[in-house]
Amino acid sequence: MISEPFLKASPILSTLVSNGHEGYFVGGCVRDLLLQKEIHDIDIATSATPNEVMKLFNKVIPVGIEHGTVIVRHEGESYEVTTYRQDGEYTDHRRPNDVRFVTNLAEDLRRRDFTINALAMDRKGRITDLFHGQEDLEKKLIRTVGNPEERFQEDALRILRAVRFSSQLGCTIQKDTLEAMYAIRSQIQHLAIERITVELTKLFQGQHVAKAIQYIIDLRLDEQLPIFQAGYSNIFKDMKDKIIPLQSFAEVIAIFHLLEPTIKIHDWTRNYKCSNNIKNDALKLINAYHFYQSNGLNNWLLYILPKKLWAGWMRTVFVIDNTTIQHELLQEISASLPIQQRSQLDLDGNDLMDWFPHRAKGKWIKNILEEVEYLVVTMQLVNEKKLIKEWVLCNRQEPN
Repeated sequence: MISEPFLKASPILSTLVSNGHEGYFVGGCVRDLLLQKEIHDIDIATSATPNEVMKLFNKVIPVGIEHGTVIVRHEGESYEVTTYRQDGEYTDHRRPNDVRFVTNLAEDLRRRDFTINALAMDRKGRITDLFHGQEDLEKKLIRTVGNPEERFQEDALRILRAVRFSSQLGCTIQKDTLEAMYAIRSQIQHLAIERITVELTKLFQGQHVAKAIQYIIDLRLDEQLPIFQAGYSNIFKDMKDKIIPLQSFAEVIAIFHLLEPTIKIHDWTRNYKCSNNIKNDALKLINAYHFYQSNGLNNWLLYILPKKLWAGWMRTVFVIDNTTIQHELLQEISASLPIQQRSQLDLDGNDLMDWFPHRAKGKWIKNILEEVEYLVVTMQLVNEKKLIKEWVLCNRQEPN
């Protein structure tokens, strides 16, 4: 039953146990093992205190020692090892004011968000399931551990996490849990926007994203999110029947903008604290979409759209226009391009200065380079210096 990622991490549990402590794999990694999904991060819980853990292993990073967490480095991998704990009050709706280390696994599992995440497994593959998490997995049910209002009051991000799990796993949210989410939803406004952006990114990546969007609409969660608070609930309603999994937040905000053009990309990226890379990718997706609407699929579109954005652009077009574009067609057009980038153009600024020796350097050089680049890519001009020179001298004798 135990898969390779767990076998690789098992020596950590063995070290803990052989030194008189308990050690278990916990949380999402156990859940994903039971669901036969790819295992990403392996988390470990132990009765050992952080100081005891640091004494047992050679390579330890004390990343969150005040909350009982250290990172143990083992065979090139990082593993979060966290001491069993009870959480104090959550006055900031995010983190407990204090934690108390305990030696009982049950106490540690009781503080977790959902039953499907309150699972533990020892190094021999034996599961500890105190809150019927396996049963909920079989029923595809998301249910909090204990009182749902208390769980969401502790950390309102759990509301978005519940919706995210419905997207990733196709689960239905249990009635009491759902009612608590609705009752506590205003607390979402107190969350750090970076945390919200991470959850929304994962939510839109899920295979059951349409189900999650419906929950957002039904629970009116969008009313608690930046920009949507101003009365833009139409965006989620407009996308719910045609949404497909999106692999980047750049795609998400590009689609948000195309559904509501009055809101600029700058506003989306500023309000959701996106990186410049996400902002730039979103702008490229939008520009490519508008170019496609006006000109169709042609050489210039494939030239200006980076290959890394092809799949995202195809998803964007599908969501907005319900149009499917075949990846093979993009590959075919791209392969036929005379050049793939400007550096392959048989022309540079030095050539232009040689051809116009009496002209001072200026914007005219950039303008001619861009014009020739376009003509070559669209096959209106052959990429040979002799032919390019003839065209430039004939058509741009007095460049502006």
